[in-house]
Amino acid sequence: MARSTRLTEHELGNEPPQQKPGTEAVPAAEGAPRQGQALGKAALQRGAKQRETKPAGALWADGLGRVGIRSAQILLILTVAVVSVYALMQIKLLVIPVLIALILAAAIGPFVNMLRRRGMRGGLATGIAFIGLLLVLGGVFTVIYFSIRNQWGELAAQASSGLDELENFLRTGPIPIDQEQLEQARQGLIEFATSSQVRSGAITGLSVVTEFIAGTLLMVVILFFFLKDGAKIWNFLLRPFTGQREAKLRRVGSRTLEVLGGYVRGTAIVALVDAVAIGAALLILQVPLAFPLAIIVFITAFIPLVGATVAGILAALVALVANGPVVALIVVAVVVAVNQLEGDLLQPIVMGNALQLHALVILMALTAGTILAGIVGAVLSVPLAAVIWAIIQVWTAEDPNLQDMNPDLPAAGTKPI
Repeated sequence: MARSTRLTEHELGNEPPQQKPGTEAVPAAEGAPRQGQALGKAALQRGAKQRETKPAGALWADGLGRVGIRSAQILLILTVAVVSVYALMQIKLLVIPVLIALILAAAIGPFVNMLRRRGMRGGLATGIAFIGLLLVLGGVFTVIYFSIRNQWGELAAQASSGLDELENFLRTGPIPIDQEQLEQARQGLIEFATSSQVRSGAITGLSVVTEFIAGTLLMVVILFFFLKDGAKIWNFLLRPFTGQREAKLRRVGSRTLEVLGGYVRGTAIVALVDAVAIGAALLILQVPLAFPLAIIVFITAFIPLVGATVAGILAALVALVANGPVVALIVVAVVVAVNQLEGDLLQPIVMGNALQLHALVILMALTAGTILAGIVGAVLSVPLAAVIWAIIQVWTAEDPNLQDMNPDLPAAGTKPI
């Protein structure tokens, strides 16, 4: 019965035939190595075929390839940035007035919107804010001009005498400094003060005066239209964008207005406090030219980190000539104390989040701005750097659909007033 079952399975092909006793099994033993060789050749052929069909993009998938891609992207961005800066510098007569007008519009824009919310027509609110700003700026510049005009020569003479006394003190003091080192330092200061980078920001020559007048008039016109039609201009620029990209751009615009407006208002308050504090100290110490020195402190305070320090050094030189080294040291101590008060207490309160930059970044921005556009570049470089950093923060935020922080810009889909 068992044999019948095995035959049936053999006939159906479900079991290989049984080896009869006495037969040789050599052919099967010899076939095993041949079969292994055939399998090895097939595996090698498949591996070669896979290597031949490997996509070209896989060359950039490893670590070195990713580093190469990032390096190429960085070089491309730097190239575009350099070309853009060079192109903008060729039309700086237009670029600088636009930037100044944008900063001033961001500073007084909330006042215009406040008048509109109280029922005043847009044109009337813009006119009141515009004329008020011109009167304030005109009054400030008039006071500065008439305060310094008649005493500028005396101020320069006092500062020069202060440098001479400081040089004499260093030469005869306990610090071993020879005459040659002092002359080299003096020559370096003179070369810096008369360099093309510094002269480019000063009003020297008829052509520069003409450019200054033309730029001022252009800035006034642009400022008026920014105040009057700023919302319409912004909506027009956002027409090509929709969805999340539009939401991000609207948030970028609101953050830009917040940073620029907060920076200008905060810097003006800080400059006023610095001028009043240092000017009061100079009056108490009976240092001559106290009011012109306070005006210079107010002006230079718009250049962060170094402006008030430079003005304080000038005040100390005048005090050194007129009142002696003790009063000069007291003036230096007052300037240092005011700067510490400004950096640790005043700026965080009046500026808030408008200026979130490290001191090194501010110094680098000031240097780059001075090289590119002189004194004007030094004044504009820090707020522009703050805006760039704020834009990067907004653009890389996880939620681009957050509500605008500044309600002065119109919401998406609404018509400007």
